[in-house]
Amino acid sequence: MQAGKLIVVTGPSGVGKGTLLRSLLARHPELYFSISATTRQPRPGEIDGQHYYFVSREKFERMVAASEFLEWAEFAGNCYGTPRLQVDQQIAQGRLVILEIEVVGARKIKQTFPAALRIFILPPSLAELERRIRDRGQDSEEAIARRLTRAQAEIEAADEFDVQMVNDDLESALLHLEAAIFAQTH
Repeated sequence: MQAGKLIVVTGPSGVGKGTLLRSLLARHPELYFSISATTRQPRPGEIDGQHYYFVSREKFERMVAASEFLEWAEFAGNCYGTPRLQVDQQIAQGRLVILEIEVVGARKIKQTFPAALRIFILPPSLAELERRIRDRGQDSEEAIARRLTRAQAEIEAADEFDVQMVNDDLESALLHLEAAIFAQTH
């Protein structure tokens, strides 16, 4: 049996990671998408165990203390982490495991899982990133400003990653993502 591999996908908020990965998983159901744990409240339509594992801060802290996360970080007042057990099990079974995480977590993965393929998704421009964030209609002006400031700092870190790609056109970005994942794993 072929060994599995961990693939980390990161980039600034609003760059389209989720949209790209939904399309990738629809084309490649053999991929395993790792579900993160979070202390934040579910948004409308989110299902526990499908979108996230929604846990209390106390439970999250117990999981941290027990080294149950590959990585974890606090973002916007909530904690997010990648449960280690499922990832290890899927890789042992020879599967390609996809993580969609923040840049801070992706940096931690380099230490905890150095063999991971780390992919950074870039926006075509900061102006386009701002348009995408505004089009979601989820954030206040203050939150948009914070996201854009954070995005600039994250974009400066792109060269720390194995692969950098621009999400300017969904289909071409998806082809680039597939090529990066499958060229590195076959």
